Amino acid sequence: MTFIPAGSTALSPWTLLITPESAGWTYAGLRLLCLSGESVEFTTGDEEMLVLPLSGSCAVECEGVRLTLHGRTSVFQAVSDFAYLPVGATARITGTGRFAFPAARASRSFPVRYGPAREVPVEVRGAGQASRQVNNFCAPDAFDCDKLVAVEVLTPGGNWSSYPPHKHDTASEREAVLEEIYYFEGGPGYQRVYGTHDTLAEVSGGDVVLVPHGYHGPSMAAPGYDLYYLNVLAGPAPTRSMAFCDDPRHAWVRSSWAEQAVDPRLPMTKALR
Repeated sequence: MTFIPAGSTALSPWTLLITPESAGWTYAGLRLLCLSGESVEFTTGDEEMLVLPLSGSCAVECEGVRLTLHGRTSVFQAVSDFAYLPVGATARITGTGRFAFPAARASRSFPVRYGPAREVPVEVRGAGQASRQVNNFCAPDAFDCDKLVAVEVLTPGGNWSSYPPHKHDTASEREAVLEEIYYFEGGPGYQRVYGTHDTLAEVSGGDVVLVPHGYHGPSMAAPGYDLYYLNVLAGPAPTRSMAFCDDPRHAWVRSSWAEQAVDPRLPMTKALR
């Protein structure tokens, strides 16, 4: 199943729980935690993880390190700070809000770290109605870890992102093999996956789309409704990469952007600290 409706994988204390096993693949996972001032303790096991506030703020305790995440009121309000949790660690999260835990099965151990919001590279990609914002907080060239890659994408109402459609399922000099998770906020919008899997799903807050292989895109934000998604990616390559191959039927679209203006609504958010 590539489309996972909001709430359908809840397992206390997690309001969303996707493991490599439940997804039917090997590396990528995602959890979501909703807190109202209490603490939750858990172990990372064989996964490296990030703590990413979607709304609210929290304290993170792990491996003798205590970090404060200032967070944000919503994903449409600001770029957030985040924390990195290594494999084989016990962590305690205390706070109020909703927190995402992008994860990847990993073998190398890195230290617990704080990722300041002001150091997150914010990219405006595309042009015209394919304009969107990408917060590359855990892109390969922005943050160092073993297998995990994670970015946020904000698409203004009426625009398309994850476009042209592309894939990450063949190892080559131009493409990396990656499992990919889309977690959505806002909307409604639509997400397309095709090739070996065929999905066209209406998505909104809390919904998830899995991409084990095949082409994915576009992500379409309905007019009047901004769309956010958190992308979690991981794969077998020893070096982290987001390399992709466009669907050759639609690759020409990129060349058209040089003649179009970027949507003036972008960037939609920035770091507040």
